[in-house]
Amino acid sequence: MSRASSHALKHPPVKLPSEPAGATPFPELAVAIDRERRRGRGAQSNASGRFEAEVRVAFDDGWQSLEELPPFKTTISLDTSRKVIARNDSPDIGFDRSINPYRGCEHGCTYCFARPTHAYLGHSPGLDFESKLYAKPDAPALLEKELAAPGYEPKMIAIGTNTDPYQPIERDMKIMRGILETLERAGHPVGIVTKSALVTRDIDILARMAKRNLAKVALSVTTLDPKLARSMEPRASTPPKRLEAIKLLADAGIPTTVMVAPVIPALNDSEIERILDAAAHAGAKEASYVMLRLPLEVRDLFREWLMANFPDRYRHVFTLIRDMRGGRDYDSQWGTRMKGTGPMAWMIGRRFEIACEKLGLNKRRAKLTTDHFARPKRNGEQLSLF
Repeated sequence: MSRASSHALKHPPVKLPSEPAGATPFPELAVAIDRERRRGRGAQSNASGRFEAEVRVAFDDGWQSLEELPPFKTTISLDTSRKVIARNDSPDIGFDRSINPYRGCEHGCTYCFARPTHAYLGHSPGLDFESKLYAKPDAPALLEKELAAPGYEPKMIAIGTNTDPYQPIERDMKIMRGILETLERAGHPVGIVTKSALVTRDIDILARMAKRNLAKVALSVTTLDPKLARSMEPRASTPPKRLEAIKLLADAGIPTTVMVAPVIPALNDSEIERILDAAAHAGAKEASYVMLRLPLEVRDLFREWLMANFPDRYRHVFTLIRDMRGGRDYDSQWGTRMKGTGPMAWMIGRRFEIACEKLGLNKRRAKLTTDHFARPKRNGEQLSLF
């Protein structure tokens, strides 16, 4: 059973082996949830969020109550936000506004840098992030209202930069499709990032928008190894499905990018060239990469996953991560947080550039336009005579 506890656990967390002198010590791992309860999920644990007054842990009190706990099931709650366009002023990303149709993500990617945002909702960035989802069914209507505001100035809207807009629940909710329909009517540019083949469902809208330079899509391909993908990204589309999606999008005339993200040293960095080659042959014309980022709770969630799946590599992986982050597990400094620093980061960057050069990637970059933007009419607004 789950209960608040401020005393030692009956079964204490597993301690990691000692670290070299001078290294940041590893903390204890959180209590892992039983495998059957988290089947098909990415995180190993469900520690309380960092803003909670109490820390709740599951432990066996001798009555075998843990065996009676049900498996984690996906629940969907309504997000009643009044606005749907989020703004940012980060100097190292190419957009200043974005839309997130969903909060939380069922894909369950263990490395997802968006996981800590679930703590603001009173949930765990662990298994709660994958199972307690929030949807914005009013997003298309809210978007149209914001686009119709007198002072609105159009610029590309990025979708999928936090949580995936084409995660499994989108198949039934179709919020993303409604957003695209709104953007198409308004002639507003959009850039999409996803690791789901479900994006091909909306090829009809995206193809029409692409003809007017209003849409582009980036598919994230982390690995070509299906076993690694299923473990690391349990409910995302398989690597072959993502490559097929790239081909279908490209064949429809939609500018398509492959993202090798995240690059994890000693785990998937050896696949950079193969991923780029497969994506280029599928029709991708652009490519990018992002180094693994481990902010806040993501560090320990990723470490738990690494210890459970690759215990022989965890020390080597984190040594390389720290070499690229100035001796720390994560460095949030603008300009370097996406790529890292140091010899290892430099080598990965040069390998990526050389592979792109050989494959003809990034020769031309798709540019979206705001020339077609037509402000939606607000309710009760009189139509113009001219």
